[in-house]
Amino acid sequence: MTFGVIGSGSWATALAKILTDSKHAINWWVRNADTIEYIRKRSHNPHYLSSAKFNVSLLNMSTDVNQVVAQSDVLVIAIPSAYAESSLAGLQPADWENKKIVSAIKGLLPEKNILLNEYLKKEFGIPLENYFAVLGPCHAEEVAEEKLSYLTFSGIDIRMASVIASHFTTDFISTVVNHDIMGVQYAAVLKNIYALGAGIAHGLDYGDNFLSVYIANAADEMAGFLKKFGAEHITVGEHDGEDPVTHRKTPNYAASVYLGDLLVTCYSLHSRNRRFGNMIGRGYSVKAAELEMNMVAEGYNAAKCIYTINKSLDAGIPIAGTIYKILWEDVKASEGFKRIEQVLV
Repeated sequence: MTFGVIGSGSWATALAKILTDSKHAINWWVRNADTIEYIRKRSHNPHYLSSAKFNVSLLNMSTDVNQVVAQSDVLVIAIPSAYAESSLAGLQPADWENKKIVSAIKGLLPEKNILLNEYLKKEFGIPLENYFAVLGPCHAEEVAEEKLSYLTFSGIDIRMASVIASHFTTDFISTVVNHDIMGVQYAAVLKNIYALGAGIAHGLDYGDNFLSVYIANAADEMAGFLKKFGAEHITVGEHDGEDPVTHRKTPNYAASVYLGDLLVTCYSLHSRNRRFGNMIGRGYSVKAAELEMNMVAEGYNAAKCIYTINKSLDAGIPIAGTIYKILWEDVKASEGFKRIEQVLV
């Protein structure tokens, strides 16, 4: 099984490190030729996770995404959602035949308000059976430091999800599998919005007591959205049994990929969404925050996507809806959080 990684940001670099630490030679699409040359000479990415060292003999890097796709059996797509369409635009349906796709994108494609699997199905005819998602809770920075982290691999083909997951297991990465492919992706989108809101609250000088209540209510709101969307196993404390091999409980909403990822993204100083929100809370404009960070905060576009989707879904999401209005409709952060205060229970 030959892996290809599409993307060279922090998350893509972390996933490339995990695979090469597992002794896999990988094909790696890196947009900039100068970055490729630097990695070949210095054994690390000059722009992201510079502490992560690579065995360059395991890296087949190229600026040609078509070449990387052609040479790989499993494609790990780890680019910001806003750039997914442009990055894959030169490919044809035939290029994806017999390929397994692993999405490491934690957002919706903002121009279409759809998940990556929906875009791949429409544009290239890729069936959901060949599509998987890799999610956290897992910050790229802690992967670089080789701190114990958890990855969840989700797909409706649970056997293949397990096979793919096995190639990412290392001394510092524990993997679990899950078949709720739509639910886990929407959970990842929503947690970024709530984490951005947690950052706004911090920037407005709210304390830990408020933040704990905010996150608890955000978790409840997220569960309600997912349940209305058709996600499975939302009830905490209820399981459908256990895995016959590992004896782990079957996942429910308390599992790491749902509640755990929400918690770490809201609390961790590594969270770019939290940092972005913190700037907004301190009075930065969206544009100024983007320039300061020089990184994409997925929660920004996600807020608009979810707000648009919810017009037809009609789930009760006053927290996410207010964060959207702060980011996109010029509602003052302080005023928006006064509104959020009123809906917390």
